[in-house]
Amino acid sequence: MKHNDLPQESEAGHPASPLTAFLAAAQFLLLSPAFIRRAFSDRELGASVGYYPVVGLLLGGLLAAADGLLGYLFPLPLRSALTLALWVILTGALHLDGFLDACDGLLGGFTSERRLEIMRDERVGAYALAGGVLLLMMQAAALSAVQNQRAFALFIAPILGRWGMALALTTFPYARASGLGKTIKENAGGFQGVLATFFAITSLLAIAWLSRSWAPLAATLAASLTWWAAIRFTLKRLPGLTGDIYGALNVLIETTTLLVFAAVQHLYG
Repeated sequence: MKHNDLPQESEAGHPASPLTAFLAAAQFLLLSPAFIRRAFSDRELGASVGYYPVVGLLLGGLLAAADGLLGYLFPLPLRSALTLALWVILTGALHLDGFLDACDGLLGGFTSERRLEIMRDERVGAYALAGGVLLLMMQAAALSAVQNQRAFALFIAPILGRWGMALALTTFPYARASGLGKTIKENAGGFQGVLATFFAITSLLAIAWLSRSWAPLAATLAASLTWWAAIRFTLKRLPGLTGDIYGALNVLIETTTLLVFAAVQHLYG
């Protein structure tokens, strides 16, 4: 995980209250004001994992509101491109950066050590460039294809993506000996995974009920398969996951969600 603006402490310090944990998640995953102007403790960073889907819900609300306003001004393709641009801006391109690094590392190295080294390199390689362009094109096209349930798609995709990150953090080993992702994982236990699951499932069921559609449930199933396939692919090439992989999982799940909504729109109108 790469986020230079996130304050951090090396010692455990500061027990994590629910509000502080949520604000830590928001400041880490979004471009947001510094609500807490001191360094976050390791415990607070770990506790924040349980609130990742709540941040996804918040992001989804911002995107849906902005997309609705843009609909009064621009035709659908341009509206979709602007909403996608806002999506990248609000997240500080954090997860997109992880996806790019993962493309270069997982596809460009021949050993685990070399792949991890490539993923640390700030330079953008051919795999990252091709993967990033194709990903953004796919997201823009999928979002443009969704007309009837755009708001629901924009809510669900960020929730599922951050739920996937939370489960990956609390379930699978970390590949590196140190780093921010390692610190967060070591302080995020099973309770954070359960809490993230509670928030995600509660939000998804509410959205599914409001939408009166099976598309949210289909998106959840497809996102789960994407999550499983991406982790399986990664663990064949690395001894564990990394911050870049968490970001890549999020982006892949969000893209899968948009594709499912686009497919439902195409098949059933």
